[in-house]
Amino acid sequence: MSVVLRNAQRTVPVRRAPLRRAVCVLRAALGAARFDVGLVCAGNGLMQRLNSVYRQRPEPTDVLSFPFHRLVAGELPRPRCRDDYNLGDIFLGVEYIHQQCCDTGEDFDSVLAVTAAHGLCHLLGYQHNTKPEWQQMYQKETEILEELNRLTGASLRPLTAGLF
Repeated sequence: MSVVLRNAQRTVPVRRAPLRRAVCVLRAALGAARFDVGLVCAGNGLMQRLNSVYRQRPEPTDVLSFPFHRLVAGELPRPRCRDDYNLGDIFLGVEYIHQQCCDTGEDFDSVLAVTAAHGLCHLLGYQHNTKPEWQQMYQKETEILEELNRLTGASLRPLTAGLF
């Protein structure tokens, strides 16, 4: 199935092809290759509005996920029709991520891939509100990033490392 990628900002250049390839590998590692996913690269303004509306936090953020299905962590959707083969949408705060990368010296494209992995896990019901939830999500992120690392030679680690 498809990964639809839209760049809704003009502040930070985004290399779409490597990001799309990474999301395809990550989605397959989750066992969800047959499901569509939307990926929106957004600036701080859009991320701040979405974060304010959906999380009551009026500041930009790195990633917001909007699942199509309500799932228990680790389960895959059970589509009943063609339109149900959709995981949902991930908004990547590329301007926010880019600012953080400039501050830390991390590679922007690598951090985008890690952030997309985090968003994909959220689409499949993983959360990190409690330590047990975080451990489960961290384990899943590590697992799918190891597959991406194996295929690309990278050494990416989960976004939530050291959260608890």
